[in-house]
Amino acid sequence: MRISCKRRGRGKLGKNKKKKTHVPLRMNMLFFVVFIMFSMLILRLGFVQIVNGEDAKREIDRTEDVTVKTSVPRGLIYDRNYNPVVKNEPQKAITYTAPKQFDAEKTLETARTLAKIIHKDTDKITHRDKVDFWLLLNPEKAQAKVTEKELETYKGKQAELYKLQRDRVTDEELATLTKEDLEVLAIYREFTGGYALDPQFVKNKDVTLEEYAIVNEHLGMLPGVDTTTDWERVYVYDDTLRSILGNVSQGLPVEKLDYYEARGYSRNDRVGKSYIELQYEDVLRGQKEKVKNITKSGEVLETVPVSEGERGKDLILTIDMDLQKAIDKILEEEILKTKAKGSTQLLDRAFVTMMDPYTGEILALSGKQYSYDEDEKKYTFKDFASGNFTTAYVPGSAVKGATVLTGYMTGVNYQGKPILDEILYFKDTQPKKSWFSNRGSMSLTDTMALIRSSNVYMFKTAIAIGGGQYRAHQKLSIDKYKAMNDMRYYFNQFGLGVRTGLDLPGEQIGFKGNIANDNAGVTLDFAIGQYDSFTPLQLAQYVSTIANGGYRMQTHIVKEIRDPGDENGNLGPIVQEIKPKVLNKIDATDSQIKHVQNAFYGVFHHPSGTGVAFNAPDLRPYNAAGKTGTAETTDQGKGVWNLSLVGYAPFDKPEVAMSVLVPSAYLKGGSENNVNMDIGKRVLKAYFDLKEKRAKGITEEEKVNENESDQE
Repeated sequence: MRISCKRRGRGKLGKNKKKKTHVPLRMNMLFFVVFIMFSMLILRLGFVQIVNGEDAKREIDRTEDVTVKTSVPRGLIYDRNYNPVVKNEPQKAITYTAPKQFDAEKTLETARTLAKIIHKDTDKITHRDKVDFWLLLNPEKAQAKVTEKELETYKGKQAELYKLQRDRVTDEELATLTKEDLEVLAIYREFTGGYALDPQFVKNKDVTLEEYAIVNEHLGMLPGVDTTTDWERVYVYDDTLRSILGNVSQGLPVEKLDYYEARGYSRNDRVGKSYIELQYEDVLRGQKEKVKNITKSGEVLETVPVSEGERGKDLILTIDMDLQKAIDKILEEEILKTKAKGSTQLLDRAFVTMMDPYTGEILALSGKQYSYDEDEKKYTFKDFASGNFTTAYVPGSAVKGATVLTGYMTGVNYQGKPILDEILYFKDTQPKKSWFSNRGSMSLTDTMALIRSSNVYMFKTAIAIGGGQYRAHQKLSIDKYKAMNDMRYYFNQFGLGVRTGLDLPGEQIGFKGNIANDNAGVTLDFAIGQYDSFTPLQLAQYVSTIANGGYRMQTHIVKEIRDPGDENGNLGPIVQEIKPKVLNKIDATDSQIKHVQNAFYGVFHHPSGTGVAFNAPDLRPYNAAGKTGTAETTDQGKGVWNLSLVGYAPFDKPEVAMSVLVPSAYLKGGSENNVNMDIGKRVLKAYFDLKEKRAKGITEEEKVNENESDQE
């Protein structure tokens, strides 16, 4: 028994002993593996240091060259006499160039430092900006905005998680942002508003000398910040033609960001927003300056010029700014004078377009609107030159020249054809007549129909075009579609109801009545200018077409494009000259056009002419011709009369054509006025007075030169 017990004990002891011998072996194996790994690491480090040490050092010290483009001033705008209209005024500016590797903490610290030096307006800060900034300033509170469960649910969806945090920031929490915080935010949002290595304007308006100097002194502690010279658009003639010149944006418009960035623009670039500045953006923008940013570890070390930029090319307008100013003043005075008569309080605007009938060059594009200014708390005049091609009105009898010529071109009338002017009685409708019908029926030729402004002559012409014939007390029986389509077709040849080809955006063609929904009688209204509406610019093109012998000239407001001038103010060479372009010639014969021209002369000179006021002694030398117009319409539910006028001068060799349009000139049944005539006479006189004044100035200058030559 003892023996067996000993054997069992010895066996157990041997087993335990054998088990213990495995532990040191495993530890030794582990130590060996660690030793091998450390040896490999040391060997690798040694290899890098000894063999590739220089290469590694060069990699650490490596810099990058990144070329970027910086903005240049826009081109200048001059009038036809080379008087500056829009200039650039230099101004001090502070910029920020973001590094390639964005660091929110460093950027915020720089913004805080800069905020202590400069004043930055906070009016552009949005609610979203405040929320984002509060979350940036309060990371722990931002983290507490979401639960553990939400963190797990939105794991890997950082944008959705951030949206939860943003939505849960309260107004009370935003109210904790101090005035100083908001100023830092205003700077910070400018810092982060662009792309890496792309300079952004932090402040480019009202930078004081002190701010500019202190920023310059502390550039070392303001990484990415720099000082430069920016420019601001200056409109020399203040409000004159302001609605046509257009505006320039401060930075790229958000709605067109992709469009402009795809064309090489930077986010802080200015672009034209409307009219001339927008239409000629590619010309005015200029060639950007190229600079090379030398960076190290994403930080900009130095900026080196690569190639000089060139400011935008200059525009020479067709507009005569002296004439434009004179007409603007005339419109303001005549509107106030007419309103003082108490004819109508609905009169609030008037338009004048003056152009060269042979070239389509617009000499003046004047529009004035009288309205209440909420800021100034009073009624004031605002420039509404754009209304000449963006608003349309029924002009009345001014278009009767087109009606008579349409009669010729459709073959229903001939030169000298007499038509009985009488009161027209149609079944189930009101009688239609001319304004002078109370004097009884009379036979009128086409010439006298224009001179006296006969409605009936035009009515019967429209009836004939529609394949009908007037029968007293019978229903009007014509093909209304044929009548309307034919008249519109020929009216379009004059520029009425179609675009004039103006080199500006936003041109309207006017309102076309829906003949399908109206009775045949509206074709008669169309013939006297009381159905479709037309713009003042279309009226000017129409009368120019008659004045020049039947050629519809494309209207344009830019005369030349020039390279930038020199520092002494001398203009650069011409890059492009906008030459006259004929859009079409009307289908009438030269004899037919001359016949209407003579009738237009009679309107202003015959004793029975509706525009005989132009034959006054002081206007007689201008030898003008044209047509007046009155149209019955409604405005704000009230019956009103629009007054219009088209004309040109001199009759034998026209050099200027014009249209005058005064909507709601007086109430139906109220006191009549002739504001269209008053404006037209003064405008024509202003043109020729200015011409004479300039001619005398040249003559006097020539006399001085001649005297100097004689003395030599």
